[in-house]
Amino acid sequence: MVPPIPGSIPPFGGIPESVEAESDAVGTLPSEQPEPEDALQTGLTLWAIVLAGGIGSRFWPLSTPERPKQLLALVGERPLIADTIARLAPTVPADRVLVLTSADIADALHAAIPEVPDANMLVEPRPMGTAAAIAWGAQEIARRVGPRTLFVALHADLAVAYPDELRRLLKRAAAIAARDASIVALGAEPTRPESGFGYLMPAAPLEGDDARRTAPFHVRRFVEKPGPILAEELIAERAFWHTGILVAQAGTMLDALAERTTELQPGLAALAAGKLDRFAGLIQSVSIERGLLERSENVVVLPGEFGWDDVGTWAALRRVRELDDTGNGVWGAAHVVDSSSCVVHADGGTVVLYGVSGMLVVSRPGLTFVTTLDRATELNPLLDQLPDGLAGRSPRRPEI
Repeated sequence: MVPPIPGSIPPFGGIPESVEAESDAVGTLPSEQPEPEDALQTGLTLWAIVLAGGIGSRFWPLSTPERPKQLLALVGERPLIADTIARLAPTVPADRVLVLTSADIADALHAAIPEVPDANMLVEPRPMGTAAAIAWGAQEIARRVGPRTLFVALHADLAVAYPDELRRLLKRAAAIAARDASIVALGAEPTRPESGFGYLMPAAPLEGDDARRTAPFHVRRFVEKPGPILAEELIAERAFWHTGILVAQAGTMLDALAERTTELQPGLAALAAGKLDRFAGLIQSVSIERGLLERSENVVVLPGEFGWDDVGTWAALRRVRELDDTGNGVWGAAHVVDSSSCVVHADGGTVVLYGVSGMLVVSRPGLTFVTTLDRATELNPLLDQLPDGLAGRSPRRPEI
């Protein structure tokens, strides 16, 4: 298979251009229920905080310090970061998107999304964790347009099959966050006991006696990355997957972080005063899930069916790419014969697979990587045993 020509159906489960053009379409999913008029109000101004730091070592050897995961076209024809910015529009135009990233990849990222203004590229002085990144983004939004301004926070490496449905859900989540001053997390129905995701345990419905699985619920409990047995128990108790997408007022988020996230508390005054380096030096790195969602009592889950997946490992590409008749997800020049359930990414030369199953083959000029999809979920043990230059890491300093 070879990359598609412009205008054709993307090979990785993307959305044809004719569908993507219907940017505010609703009613595209058969199971969708009509929503109340106020839940779809469009008069709310929504900003976005896109979390785009890190290299993405789990996509070695394709991801490198010079070409991090966010710049790879793993799901569609565009880099992941460009897909993320495009699917937010027109609900969130590019001039209302803040991109949080690191200094080593900021220029390359901006080159892929030139529609985002220079002033909206927020470069961390050091890796601070997603809780601090969202705090900085929320503080910047509050400074520019006020603390009651609504925003969505999301990662740059998500796969979304139905972007129009995502935008509809964002509008509904914004209406809830504006009305109730809650932190609204978009949820998805689990399809397997996945240990790499967070789980949102619903309590009472937010809107009276409406107990539909598409209704918003108060969150009774949040569990981040449970083991397989606990994941099965959470699914049995009707928990939702956490998609990593949050909607809140800027002030609501900052107040919640100040109250619950002890790792950030020493630096929040410095952040409010615009002293970013001091903020970064005073805080401890923590994720938004560990630092806030596990501790907060003011979280609402809004379930949705927008074809979400986390593009976190090579194995995830079998779920988000278009597959052939035997379940292979292929990009580039490859011939797959009597083989099934494989992922091939041919970025240099032609790859031939014969009589294998569950394999990952990644080729780029000068390097070919072969393993099983099971072993590809965690590559750090491999990278630790490779020369630093080959592993894409800076040379280790000798121990003193």
